[in-house]
Amino acid sequence: MSEHLRAKLTRRTFLQTTATAGSGLAAASLLGAERAAAEGPDLKPESVVLFQGDSITDAGRDKKGGSPNDAAGLGRGYPFLLGGALLADYPEKRLTVYNRGISGNKVPDLAARWQQDAIDLEPAILSILIGVNDIWHKLGGHYSGTVADYETGYRELLQRSLKELPGARIVVCEPFVLRCGAVNESWFPEFDQRRAVARKLAEELRLDFVPFQSMFDAAARLARPAYWAGDGVHPTLAGHALMTKTWREVVGI
Repeated sequence: MSEHLRAKLTRRTFLQTTATAGSGLAAASLLGAERAAAEGPDLKPESVVLFQGDSITDAGRDKKGGSPNDAAGLGRGYPFLLGGALLADYPEKRLTVYNRGISGNKVPDLAARWQQDAIDLEPAILSILIGVNDIWHKLGGHYSGTVADYETGYRELLQRSLKELPGARIVVCEPFVLRCGAVNESWFPEFDQRRAVARKLAEELRLDFVPFQSMFDAAARLARPAYWAGDGVHPTLAGHALMTKTWREVVGI
């Protein structure tokens, strides 16, 4: 990343951009993260950090031989970058970092495997990014779920997690797309409605919210959308690195 681009993507600029876009909750989350960072990370020794979602999270991870804290098991995306950073920054915590994203997953797919791939792992931090396939598969004629279905299913998943993982910190990541590649006007306004659901649920259930769409909207004014996600959905290395930076700012670790 050039010095010019790095300077443009400072926390001050990001907060101003998201606030201007009406992302008050995002700004509040980042300000809360600053306070958390000042007080130190809320991570107990031997905590489990779990990343859940679809192909953006999966990022080509080894589902057969990959293990926690292992490069192959964490894939080539933001969970790998975040996992490595957390393991390097907090060696005394003896963290266990899992990636359980599965390509093609929608909310109902997460629900079907939630016991084994989330609850049973007993994460202290549970990060979820889900929503793009819920509309992409619908546009392709392979799924009929509505925005209301997305909201109902996602709320049930989050409420179950809160109930069965008391004390866990749950991070709702905003679904995002960039206007290039596979993404065209047929995605809208429904995709924006699904994004709004994710934000609404985070606010309603008082969970952390990572504003990835606002982040990429700001970044797309500095470099073409394909620089961040070639097909409009799956991030490039630059996109995953930017996600990593923003996730850490919001979560405060």
